[in-house]
Amino acid sequence: MSTTTPTKSRPLGTRFALISAVSLGLIGGPVALAVPADASTSLRGCTVNPLKPTDAGRNLAEFKIKIDCNGKKVVEVRQKRFEKDRHGRDDKLGDSSWTKYFDRHDDKVTVSKKDKVDKDRGKDRVYHEVSFRVKSGHNWSDWTKWERSDVARIS
Repeated sequence: MSTTTPTKSRPLGTRFALISAVSLGLIGGPVALAVPADASTSLRGCTVNPLKPTDAGRNLAEFKIKIDCNGKKVVEVRQKRFEKDRHGRDDKLGDSSWTKYFDRHDDKVTVSKKDKVDKDRGKDRVYHEVSFRVKSGHNWSDWTKWERSDVARIS
């Protein structure tokens, strides 16, 4: 015959604290927090960020890119603009490129391009991708991987 000893119940406050700690992930592992996506990339003291497209009116979408550099640099930026298709084959709206020169001081500039969006079925979803390289002194860096903006609904 086995004998069991009765277990003592924990007080309500202790049980609540334990449940809260477990639900917050403080016990049993790391906590994963949702952080907004940021598509910016930094290279050689310059950061390029494809901003979420905006509605520019009259069936136009505006695709902006923020460029921030410190010191004397030259930045070449490539951009591809897309209309997101429901069937996985996104339509390319166009592409552009810019060369921007920065002097010895920290500086920021925003470049943009507008494209016509076919909105005959209501709202269209658009996005763009950017890649860039930086010249510091006499040497160019390699091109960065393509970074995608958030998708915007244009009405």
